[in-house]
Amino acid sequence: MINDIDLKHLKRCVELAKEALEAGDEPFGSVLVSADGDVLAEDHNHVAGGDHTQHPEFALARWAANHMTPEERAKATVYTSGEHCPMCAAAHGWVGLGRIVYASSSKQLAEWLEEMGVAAPRVRNLPIQEVIRDTAIDGLVPELAQEVRELHRQFHSKRK
Repeated sequence: MINDIDLKHLKRCVELAKEALEAGDEPFGSVLVSADGDVLAEDHNHVAGGDHTQHPEFALARWAANHMTPEERAKATVYTSGEHCPMCAAAHGWVGLGRIVYASSSKQLAEWLEEMGVAAPRVRNLPIQEVIRDTAIDGLVPELAQEVRELHRQFHSKRK
């Protein structure tokens, strides 16, 4: 279940996605939160330079691997504006991070891109559960998903 604390962090993820869009990047944002509720790190997409591995969830997994014990990682939560792609889900699983909470799903993103006439990405859209197991996953917050959809619409309308 998604609670008020989750919503607070998800709203920050959407703000970070807006920052990415304003910087000319794809609108994705993520926040890493400790078991105690402290925000440990946050980031947004940095793929505009051509390195398509520069996703915020991947960066947070790297940060966690370098700054947290395995026990701390297992109890942490990653919040994100959009469900993890397979690369980011794998990174999350490999470093042993805990719960994932997302505002919009990868299925929604695929549908939005199709509606906008954007070619499907080379990497398949898979639900997180098809990439990693034994991870608590909560997601899809309709009101925030609509905000994320609008950010993607803005990004892709600028590219046409």
